[in-house]
Amino acid sequence: MLNQEMPLVTIAIPTFNRAGTYLKHTLQSAIGQTYKKIEVIVSDNCSTDHTERVVKEFNDPRIQYVKHSQNIGHFRNFKFCIEQARGDYFLLLQDDDLIDEDFVDACLKTVNYSIMEIGVIRTGTRYIDPDGHCLGEWPNEVGGLSTEEFFLAYLSFKTGIYLCSTLWNTKRLREAGGMSSKHNLFLDVMAVARLSSQFGRNDIQESKASNRKHPNELSSSVKTKEWCEESFLLVDVMCNLASEKRMALSLKRAGRNFIFKHNYNLAKKEKVVSNRLKGFLLISRKCGHLFFISRFLKYVVLDGWKAVKRKIKQLIVPVGYAT
Repeated sequence: MLNQEMPLVTIAIPTFNRAGTYLKHTLQSAIGQTYKKIEVIVSDNCSTDHTERVVKEFNDPRIQYVKHSQNIGHFRNFKFCIEQARGDYFLLLQDDDLIDEDFVDACLKTVNYSIMEIGVIRTGTRYIDPDGHCLGEWPNEVGGLSTEEFFLAYLSFKTGIYLCSTLWNTKRLREAGGMSSKHNLFLDVMAVARLSSQFGRNDIQESKASNRKHPNELSSSVKTKEWCEESFLLVDVMCNLASEKRMALSLKRAGRNFIFKHNYNLAKKEKVVSNRLKGFLLISRKCGHLFFISRFLKYVVLDGWKAVKRKIKQLIVPVGYAT
């Protein structure tokens, strides 16, 4: 196939004040792709650090640097990236995440390096700490499953959806209204649900991208109430996209457990006790009081047992012989 017939892939990096931490590594992972027909858009959300200098040091003609005159917010910056993309396929790579050098190659291989109607192409995802050390990974093991089975796998915590490991069909993403939701928390998951339902998806089992976990990541400051509201909306979207009433009921049942577990784990992390209790009360009202009580007791027991095991491990100290 001639080079000019190969699809163009846009890798967009929305960024704000990450010049001294992760941006350089993220940008290097983008331009270091084995697939060369890419454009990289760095959308600087009015950073006050030396972001521009970091970007220009790469001296790569495929990089387009745009600096906004004022901070337009995280999600308007996401929207800007989608609007600016010229590629047939699009990756929104946050400025603290990474992609493997063969990420684009592996994704395009599933469509024979051509422009197809497929809505999304997904890979597995690694978790890394602030220093880039691997904390674990989540292989993408939903290949061959129907759309509804894919939704069930997500709601059952058997697969994850992350921006860094999702390649979008740019045209179809725009037609679907881009990425948006009430609180912009599950915006990527909702967009994946809609596009995979209408246009299908391709799945790659291996992990080809890394999601960085650190205290300043985007979702770390969001209130439990907003997550709770958004998770109910997500389940509704998936149920409405189901092709059969039977599958919609299965998704609704799985969704209630997803809503409880996801938001229970968030509420536990609330440092202010009153906020934690408000979170539990909200989940109880939405899920049903009896359901909440049964699940709450189950997880309290599990959490208690885990704490006991950690304490036992701390107390068991190897005894050495005096010399």
